Order: sequence, then C-alpha cells, then structure tokens
Amino acid sequence: MREMADIVQQRLEDRIPALEQLERVGLFTNKEVKSMLKRSTALEYKLHRTVQSKDDFITYIQYEINVLELIKKRRARIGYHFKREEIEYPIIHRINHVFRRATTKWQEDVQLWLSQVAFNKKWGTKTQLSKVLSSMLAIHPDKPALWIMAAKCEMEDRNSSESARHLFLRALRFHPENKKVYQEYFRMELMHAEKLRKQQQELEQAKIDVGEYNFSPEILSGKLAEVVYRDAAQKIKGAEFILSLLQIAAIFDFTKELQDTILQELQSQYVDDCMMWDFMAKRELDAAGAPELQSAKGRASDTDRREERCCVVYEEALKSLNTEAMWTCYVTFCLERYKRKTNVNELKEKRKERLLRVLQSAHDAKLLQESFYKNWLQVLLSSGDTVSATQIAITATQCFSQSFEMWSFSLQTLVQLESTEAGHLFQEALKHVNPKESLPLWQLQADWCMTSQRPEDTETFFQKGLLSLVPAVSSAMKEKYLEWSYKTGGYKRARKTFTSLHEHRPFTKAFFMKMIEIEKEQETPKMSNLRDYYERALREFGCSDEDLWMDYIKEELGRHGNPENCGKLHWRAVKTLEGESVERFTTQYTLLQTGHV
Repeated sequence: MREMADIVQQRLEDRIPALEQLERVGLFTNKEVKSMLKRSTALEYKLHRTVQSKDDFITYIQYEINVLELIKKRRARIGYHFKREEIEYPIIHRINHVFRRATTKWQEDVQLWLSQVAFNKKWGTKTQLSKVLSSMLAIHPDKPALWIMAAKCEMEDRNSSESARHLFLRALRFHPENKKVYQEYFRMELMHAEKLRKQQQELEQAKIDVGEYNFSPEILSGKLAEVVYRDAAQKIKGAEFILSLLQIAAIFDFTKELQDTILQELQSQYVDDCMMWDFMAKRELDAAGAPELQSAKGRASDTDRREERCCVVYEEALKSLNTEAMWTCYVTFCLERYKRKTNVNELKEKRKERLLRVLQSAHDAKLLQESFYKNWLQVLLSSGDTVSATQIAITATQCFSQSFEMWSFSLQTLVQLESTEAGHLFQEALKHVNPKESLPLWQLQADWCMTSQRPEDTETFFQKGLLSLVPAVSSAMKEKYLEWSYKTGGYKRARKTFTSLHEHRPFTKAFFMKMIEIEKEQETPKMSNLRDYYERALREFGCSDEDLWMDYIKEELGRHGNPENCGKLHWRAVKTLEGESVERFTTQYTLLQTGHV
C-alpha cells in the first residue's frame, strides 16, 4: 500500500510543473488547478489498485483528453500559443503511457488499440504513431483491416510511401490471398505515382531543374502498381477481382496503358467467366458515340443503339457460355435498363420488348433464375397482356414446383386476373408445397373461394381444410369458415358452425373472439351464449392471456352482464394465470376498478 502511495505521489509531483505553467500563463485559475490535482489524484489511485479495471483506464484517458481540448480552447480564446513543450507534451506523453499499460494488459481489445491510434493521429507525434501501429500489428497480425489502416496512416499521416509499401508487403506474408490487401496496395502505388507526377509538374512550372530529383519514368507511369497487379493476378483468380483492380486504375488519369494491359489479360484469361462478359458488354454504354445530341429523341435513339451493342456482346457470350449465371447477367442488364426513366415512349417500348425477348430466351434455355419470373409477370401485367401473364404464371410453377414463393406469387396473379385456371393450380400447389409452409396458400384460396366460387365448392374446400393435419392450417380454416358461414347464412348458420367445431382442437383465440363479435352484433345478444364462448376460450388460453380475462370481466360489467360475477372471475384469473401474466392482469384490474381503463 505504501509503495502504491509513493508511485501515485511521484506521478502527481511530475504533473506540478505543467500545472504551474497553466496558472502562470493565465490558461487556468488557481482554483481550477487545485481541482484538476484533486481529480488526478483520485484517477491515479484507481490505476494502481490490486484489481484493475479497463473502465478506470478509459476514464483516466478521457479525462486527460478533455483537459487537452480545454487547453486548446483557452489558448484560442486568449491568443496564447507558446510553451507547448511544457504544457501539452507532458499530458500527451502521459496519455500514451496509460494507453501502453492498458493495451499491454488487454491486448486482445482491438478498440483500445484503435483509440490510441486515433489519439496519436490527432495529438501525438508521427514517430509515436508509427510505434503504436507497429505494436498493434505485432499483437494482431491476423487482421487484414489493421494492416491496411496502418499502411494508410503511414501514407497519409506520415507521408511515407516507403513505410506503407513495407507494411503491405508484410501484410501479404500473413495474408497472401487477401483481396482487400492487394486492392489497397495497388491503390497505394498508384497514389504514390500520382503524388510524384504532381511534384514533378510543380517543379517544372517553377522552372526548377528536376535533374537533381530522381523521378523514374517507370514509377511515374505506374510500373510499381503493375508489379502489384501481376502478383495479385497470379495469386487470386477470378474476373471479379481483376475487374476491381481495373476500376481502381481507372480513377487515375495516367493509367491508360496499365488499363489496356489488364483489359487484354482479362479478355484472354477469363473467357469462361460471366463477370468478364458482363463488364465488356456494359462498356459499350460508355463507348464514344455520336457528338452531344440536342433533342430528347436523338439522345434516346443514341442510347438505344448503345444498348443494342451491349446486347450483341451478351449474345456473343452466350454462344460459348450458355449458363444460368450468364443469362442472369443479361437479364439483370435488360431489367436495369427497363427500369430507367425516360420520357421517350419509343425507347421505353424498345426496352420492354428487349427485356421480354431475353426473358423468353432464358426460359426456353431452362436457365432463367426463379426470381426473374416475378419480374416477368409484373412487366406483362403492367402492359395488360393477361393471356401471356396467365401462361407464364402456370409455367413458372411447373419449373419451380417445390418453391412456395413461386406458387404464392403465381396464384396471386391468377386470382387477380380472375383466371379459371386458379382452382386447378391451387390443388397442384397443395400437392407440391411442404404442408408446414402451406398456410398462406390455404388463406389465399379461402379468400378466393369466399369471393368468387359457388357456395357448395367453398363448403367442400373448408371441410378439406378443417381436416388438415397441420394445426396452423386447420385452426385458421375454422376462423375463415365461421366468418363465411355468418356472411352467407347469418347468425343461425354461424351458431351451427361454431357448435360443430367448438370441441375440435386446435383453436385460435380469434375463432372465439369472432363468435363473441357475431353474438354482440345481434339486436338482443344472449349473455348465456357470450359466457359459453368466453369459458371455452379460457379453457384453451386462460393460463397465459390476461386480456381474455379482462374482456370477460368487462362484459359482465356491461349492459347485459352481472357485475357480481366479477369477483369470482378475478379470483379464478389469479389462480389460473401463470408467470408475469398474473402481474399484468392485477395491474389492469386495479386500473379498471379505479376508473382508469
């Protein structure tokens, strides 16, 4: 304990010269300095306890940073900009010391390291920043993002492309096939070349002899970046990655030769990669065309010609690469162009025709992705082609007979079109779709039957649904059947339906609530019937549904009820409900009694 007190005392004494300077130059008052010393004492003792907490270290660091910020504001206010070595530097040194202790004890905490990096970028020296980055990477060499961040710090904050290059090379020893590391290394070399080109240009403009400066033509033209590209292309295969490097190169205006090299190798090595063909096709959109056209029609015509050239490339690709992935690229392109807004109807129509043609071709080749059938149907419906829409809706379900989404969307389309094929297709859907996923299809068919089918056919459908072995389906069909019975046969039929079903589990709460609603809609609702419905509902859901008990109690308090029954219901509810439901019920019941509900 004595040793700890000595250490803390020494640390506090180390602070005194800086605090005295703060008071002497008028940045802080004597009272503020004493307050800071008191706060510092408390924080120092926390850092030297036997059991140390990370939060104590963070609080200490944050306090010291706040002091730095305050000094900065006070300096600006009184216009005093001297003695930084005596005032700020000791605080910055102290913060880094505490950071070092924290990162040594909690090495695995990446956020702690990143906080120290951020602090040094703002307040510390460039040398200190390098040391922190180096220590962090020694502990976390397995994290590519940290290598990239460190290299960027060297490049941007320390203006040292040599150190950045060294870090990227070390990163590649740990992560030899990491795409992001290669991409950022490639970008860094191009940025380095761009910086040198600007320096050379500035020197030439100032008419300074550039002979004494070593501006290598190879480095200026991006040859170092080309070396990185070639190394990356050997290690990492795939057109997508090579294209990412090409896109980075395209940002810089001196890389035409490098771009041409990448493009040639891309075309020769990745003939069987749909990403390469997709890129080559889309390039036609940006290819030099007619001079700037003034009229909207002229511009639309030029756009159409460019889009047609893109399609020529896609068609060429499909001759040697007739795959689902290639068709997906082609359809996606046509779909994107179709969705683009234009006020020229001819272009709009051309895009629609092109999209429909490509969708049909991909379908004929049996290589059209499932998701595109939905787009296809939407285009046909929006253009009023109901015959084709019906045909495609049916065809799509044949192609993807196990897909619930496909059946659902196709059936919704047929119901919307009032197609006579809907009935047959509903039967087919229930044969193919997993019964556990079939509830939305049953509900869709129920709505369809209730609005557009003969009563006897709807009755047959409901009887089939009631017998379903899937509990969710049979209970949902009970609700729908009760609703339909009331709509078509009135109260008597609804009562008859309810009576025929009220012993056949499973149920939903909505089934009973629907019957209660029907009873209350009558001119003279029978309280005995309402009690029967509530009691049956409570038999199923009374253990967990406090709202059901509250509704029953409110019913007894109503015009047709008997308030004397409320006490018994309250007693039963407290005995029956489980867990937190009892507390919620008690709260609601108390609010009801006091007139707050």
